[in-house]
Amino acid sequence: MKTRCDHCGLEYDEKILIKDEMLSPSKSFCCKGCQGVYHLLKNEGLDGFYDKRGKGVLEPPKSALDDAKKFDLDGFREKYIREKDGFCEVSLIISGIHCAACVWLNEKILYKLDGVIEAHISQANNKAKIVWDPEIVPLSAIIEAIRSIGYNAYPYDSRLQEAHANAARREYYARLAFGIFAVMNIMWIAIAQYYGYFFGIEQDMKNILTFAEFLLATPTLFFTGSIFFRGAYYGVKNGFVTMDLLIASGSSLAYIYSLYTMFTGIGEPYFDSVTMIITFVFAGKFFEVLMRKKAVDTLDSISGMLPTEVLLVDGNEKRFVSVENIKKDDLIELKAGEKVVIDGICISGEGSFDEASLSGESVPVLKTKESKIISGSICLDSVILYRAEASVKDSTMNKIASLLEDAMNKKPRIEQLANQISRRFSTAVLGIAFITLLAWWYAAGFNEALIIAISVIVIACPCALGLATPVSTLVGLGVGAKKGVLFKEAKFLESLAKCDVLAVDKTGTITLGKPEVISSQIFEEFDKTILYALVKSSSHPVSKGIAKYLETLYEDLSEAKLTDIKMVEAKGVEAHFEGKRIIGGNRRLLKEFGFEREDKEATNYWFAIDDKICAHFILKDMPRADAKEAIAKIKQLGLSVVMLTGDNENTARDSAEYVGIEEFHATLLPQQKAEFIENLRAGGKKVVMAGDGINDALALAKSDIAISLGSGTDIAVGVSDIILMSDSLSSLAKAFLISKKTYRTVKQNIAFSVLYNATTIPLAICGFVMPLVAALSMSFSSLVVVANALRIKSEK
Repeated sequence: MKTRCDHCGLEYDEKILIKDEMLSPSKSFCCKGCQGVYHLLKNEGLDGFYDKRGKGVLEPPKSALDDAKKFDLDGFREKYIREKDGFCEVSLIISGIHCAACVWLNEKILYKLDGVIEAHISQANNKAKIVWDPEIVPLSAIIEAIRSIGYNAYPYDSRLQEAHANAARREYYARLAFGIFAVMNIMWIAIAQYYGYFFGIEQDMKNILTFAEFLLATPTLFFTGSIFFRGAYYGVKNGFVTMDLLIASGSSLAYIYSLYTMFTGIGEPYFDSVTMIITFVFAGKFFEVLMRKKAVDTLDSISGMLPTEVLLVDGNEKRFVSVENIKKDDLIELKAGEKVVIDGICISGEGSFDEASLSGESVPVLKTKESKIISGSICLDSVILYRAEASVKDSTMNKIASLLEDAMNKKPRIEQLANQISRRFSTAVLGIAFITLLAWWYAAGFNEALIIAISVIVIACPCALGLATPVSTLVGLGVGAKKGVLFKEAKFLESLAKCDVLAVDKTGTITLGKPEVISSQIFEEFDKTILYALVKSSSHPVSKGIAKYLETLYEDLSEAKLTDIKMVEAKGVEAHFEGKRIIGGNRRLLKEFGFEREDKEATNYWFAIDDKICAHFILKDMPRADAKEAIAKIKQLGLSVVMLTGDNENTARDSAEYVGIEEFHATLLPQQKAEFIENLRAGGKKVVMAGDGINDALALAKSDIAISLGSGTDIAVGVSDIILMSDSLSSLAKAFLISKKTYRTVKQNIAFSVLYNATTIPLAICGFVMPLVAALSMSFSSLVVVANALRIKSEK
């Protein structure tokens, strides 16, 4: 007699099973492994897994597993693991997952491990994002924990992901091709039947035509339509009523009724409707697969299309090595037409680079000695030798891919709401269809009632409502990535679209952030190396402008050895040299040390030694070329713009007037900028803050949405929600345009879905829609939603 193993569910001869009398009631296991896992789950309080799994089985691995220790090797760590704040993060594909119970069990087991901080698994693609503390638990132990309950894991790779997407597309294509073949043939048979219905046909001929339809409808339902039955099964098993259940139940009812009519001769068969319902709805599914493939092309290709090898220059030797083996300070040779994989600094040669994939700008950028070479750009016309500044996992393109991956995993609030409505909607439709069946059965008989009920089930489309947000979000993120606008999370598309105030920093955002000396005055002769050392100790753009000016005037300028260097916030720098006090900065710094001076136009820099003012420099920071046009476009979108700066009133007024900003606030400290943002939000405003420097980090953190330029400081980029890869302000305008178009499209799609169902379901209940038209309408509604989402790509 065959008996099931109480863990894996596989059937074995009762005589060979292991009886565990320690459990009450006693349990039977096929092997010590299953017995051990059962006790593990029970001891950890996870035996609820067996209730969730139901009557399903756990298949044994088809091949021997490799050693989990390979996940702890340095090569694996460098290629797949990201480190942040002392924790490690990895993306894995977990094989063997086929339902929500599997996801639940794996997440529970992972969270039970000491050192696991976060474990999130997507049932849609079996992808797991795991964050853990390597000081407490190694990755190999995490892998072994997954394997201990009958699953396996391997690292996520964008190239493998694209291969999976292509395989899914080929499978769908084969199923769709068969469905189309069946529809084309069954239509000819249906024409003959309808002709015979109106003009007469012998019963034998009618039976032959009906049997021919049966031969075409049966494989269509169970081969092409198997995806709906599988989805319906796992949905019902885990307590969900989905669109798959609606299609499977509607087509199955029509098929069963047609079998009844074929064998009894009572009523008319609907094999043609079964075939067409399955094929037309499946065509909509196929289009969704194509959309997912496009998403893979847009997002995974960012990292997947990069070369896997680079030409390493080691002394007089050149050799190709894997990008994972490149370390900081290695020398790499780049030839015309090759794509940059690793960030670095050019040390020899010059040439034009295409950075369109990063910034969205099509104009090539000239790179010379000491220029920064960015991964993802393409060398167009020269041979360049450059020094690596980071490993491949810390390269710009890898960071972009990681940001987009995280954005795709986090749903905006409006999508979560739509999904909740969609799940309840399917249950409601089944209830409405059942009531319709009873009402029409009483009024017109079972035959008529069944067809109308099938039409109600098929025409209802939770799919359109479910697709309304994710497809639009997917397209919006892809368009943003192509135009150099990176949203860290998908929800920021929605949040940015709702904002009504843009607060923008001046230096480095409105302006180039590179002030240039336009005039200078020397009051007392002094050692220029002292001033040079003072300005070189600061990263402020004004100090950099003075340093550049001195370098053009004096060759081979060295730095004096200063002591007690102190940065005075929003004012300047203080230091000492051979017992003398050295200060350099704005008028407020002078006043702090007892000097009274009046600033002239633009930006002023004063330099003093002890009690003597030695020099005065006037600098001007030119606005970005596209700043005026970008601010005008942002205003046209309905936002009010305010400029916040630590510069003096005159400088702020000149820049604001030039770019068309009416409201500005000058001489603000970093905390004052943050307070201004907080006051706006307290007044009910939704505020966007755009900046690029350390002094903007606090204001960025206080805003509803923080935007930083890609050239900004690491701190500013770190606290930002959106990153502009281009330094042009036109990217800022594009960010607002993309978010508003995406959010508007989402609302249009949801409105269309609601209107469609509110119109078509009552028509179907009243008997005005036949199943074939219902299937076409349902597929059409999904295609309308997807097509409308694709309009986000339009430049208009």
